[in-house]
Amino acid sequence: MRPQDILTPVTAGLCCKPGGFHIDPTRPVERAVITHGHSDHARPGHGAVLATQETLDIMRLRYGDNFARTTQAVRYGEPLRLGDVTIKFHPAGHVLGSAQIEVACEATRIVASGDYKNAPDPTCVPFEVVPCDVFITEATFGLPVFRHGDAADEVKKLLASVSLFPERAHLVGAYSLGKAQRVIALLRIAGYDAPIYLHGAMEKITRYYQSRGVALGDLRPVKGMKKADLAGTITLAPPTATSDIWTRRFPDPVTAFASGWMRVRARARQRGVELPLVISDHADWDGLTATIEATGAGEVWVTHGQEDALVHWCTTKGLAARPLDLVGYGEEDEGETTLSEAAET
Repeated sequence: MRPQDILTPVTAGLCCKPGGFHIDPTRPVERAVITHGHSDHARPGHGAVLATQETLDIMRLRYGDNFARTTQAVRYGEPLRLGDVTIKFHPAGHVLGSAQIEVACEATRIVASGDYKNAPDPTCVPFEVVPCDVFITEATFGLPVFRHGDAADEVKKLLASVSLFPERAHLVGAYSLGKAQRVIALLRIAGYDAPIYLHGAMEKITRYYQSRGVALGDLRPVKGMKKADLAGTITLAPPTATSDIWTRRFPDPVTAFASGWMRVRARARQRGVELPLVISDHADWDGLTATIEATGAGEVWVTHGQEDALVHWCTTKGLAARPLDLVGYGEEDEGETTLSEAAET
């Protein structure tokens, strides 16, 4: 069977007709296989949802108990027969519970990466290379300019600023699922053991990470704190909260933002970010190209991101490659915390 007969891009996302399911569908479908809990991949309203236990729990925290008619938790490496195909989940290293989806039919094996990174992250299972015939890769940072470097070095920049400006509060903008918890864990590994404060929109998922055994140390809600007592502290907040009136509760705040996009100085300036931190939960250019080579895939499909550059790189390496042009995927979490932020103001 041809790969395009196994997985086909349709309006709702990637459709597996022989298996009767969609991967990360952008609209309600009868059966959805979900790679991870970010809102651009995990949407409510499906008939049945198959995902890791952590992703199901995160969807329940975000959307309520009735986010799908039925759910099924799938363990990493566990084969599951759906129609004429067998699927397996493999660690994607993106956020807690994130997975690549392996789809095998007859002699053809396709791996849909979802979002992934091959950089170290103490808060989730490391990325696993899965040999395959066709690799479907994201390309969020699919340009050679994007080389993220070591996240630990970016955290050292943050701690140096805290030491240099003890009279100021430091506000770190970070997505509420994955990025915030990774920054906290990296701060702890770097030896920072003071309390870290959380915007209200961060609390639920961060506490869930702790319940799954992720060590994050002393975390406290920022709500109710006196302004003077926040001098010299670090607070994690949604990116949108660091540029509104909510920041007035902090003494002369230093605004930071943890994102791979902080490699682009113009983006930092546009956001009014004083301390850009290049920390990404997506693979950079070197990570993308190294992963493609490591899978041994002879064919590569590229989706949501800088598709053309990565397709061109693949063709120069003698690989068959094409963009999928799927829509509906982008900046995870960006508009998701508006109501929580309003409650915090």
